[in-house]
Amino acid sequence: MAKTLIILFFATLFLGVPVAFTMGIAGISAIFIDGSLNPLVATQRMFAGIDSFPLMAVPFFILASELMTACGLTNALLRFANALVGHVRGGLGHVNILVSMLFAGISGSALADAAGPSAIVMRMMREAGYEKNYAGALSAATATIGPIIPPSILAVIFAISTNGVTVAGLFLAGIVPGVLLGVSLAIANHVVSTKYGYRGREHRATMSELRSATLSAIPALIMPAIILGGILFGVFTPTEAGAVASAYALFLGFLLRAFTLRTLYAAFVRAAVVTSSVFLIVAMASIFAWLLTYLQIPQELAKVITQITDSRLGILFILAGFALICGFFIDTLPALIILTPILGPIAYSAGIDPLQFGMMLVLNLTIGMITPPVGPVLFVIATVGQLKIEQLSKAVLPLLLAELIVLLLVILVPGVSTFIPNSFGFAN
Repeated sequence: MAKTLIILFFATLFLGVPVAFTMGIAGISAIFIDGSLNPLVATQRMFAGIDSFPLMAVPFFILASELMTACGLTNALLRFANALVGHVRGGLGHVNILVSMLFAGISGSALADAAGPSAIVMRMMREAGYEKNYAGALSAATATIGPIIPPSILAVIFAISTNGVTVAGLFLAGIVPGVLLGVSLAIANHVVSTKYGYRGREHRATMSELRSATLSAIPALIMPAIILGGILFGVFTPTEAGAVASAYALFLGFLLRAFTLRTLYAAFVRAAVVTSSVFLIVAMASIFAWLLTYLQIPQELAKVITQITDSRLGILFILAGFALICGFFIDTLPALIILTPILGPIAYSAGIDPLQFGMMLVLNLTIGMITPPVGPVLFVIATVGQLKIEQLSKAVLPLLLAELIVLLLVILVPGVSTFIPNSFGFAN
């Protein structure tokens, strides 16, 4: 069965079948061809994959993001970021980074960031004289901050795919790596801007402009505080935090009179479509991941790795390299669901903290969103900006290097991921 599963998976993937259906076709076909399992197990695993209370946080966070965007608060965040850092060298590039960090506290999605604020700032950068491929590359790279800074949809998926990790703990584990991503990209943007002469706005924002921009952005900035504060102080669970965030966004839209029936309907439809695609991937990947575990593939892989090295750090580097390669060819969400039950037991048996491993895996696969040949964020930016994917891929290389340095820090320094969660009592 193992050979049938693997061969069908890569064959359908090579033929260009969407990855959700690739996993479903490979898993269901392997069950039928082998004949040793009741075919009803496929249906059971699909349902079990999405029958999860923590997973309910995903549609709520997606809806909250859509409603906040419909409120027009993206422009408020842009104005706030421009007032803070727009005057420094490469100012619009720094605005791009800061807006993505702020928007990450609302959306939890790289694709939402890439199609929203990052795309807006990319157009602003091009109009200001930045080379179009660099503007696109920076917008793609900054979008990857979205799944790292809480709330993170990928953190929710990882937490329900493994034992010993809570959603809240992994949310906290993403704070320092998310900030480090922003800092590393800011340094890279400064170097590039110095080389090519990209300047910021002529004048620093006055106190009056900064005050006005801050006041307009406060409604959007409050949402991350509501989510994390409510979770940390035990007011609500991460799933309930998603519901509260959606209710807050809905209340805010009506308060600001930003909603019409048309915009409200469109926001709910977009949220439903994105949620449906996420749940379809989770359901199909659940069949595939369960079969991998049933066939004891993680145990076999563990034997191979331990023959190479028994060092904790060495094993973590091997797992990181394996995940990075998978991220080149498999989309982020299905790769996370497949790899977590395979690599997780290997990491835990080697004494690697689940929070460190989880953040390494999430960050690793998120970086894969800006690497060809899959690179979904690259394709979104290329489509929105009408750019050639080949040139965009070259322009993103120095920014990719900056993100890999952060990944290296997460691997070498466990405290980068574990310090904040441990401080709040989420030790594993």
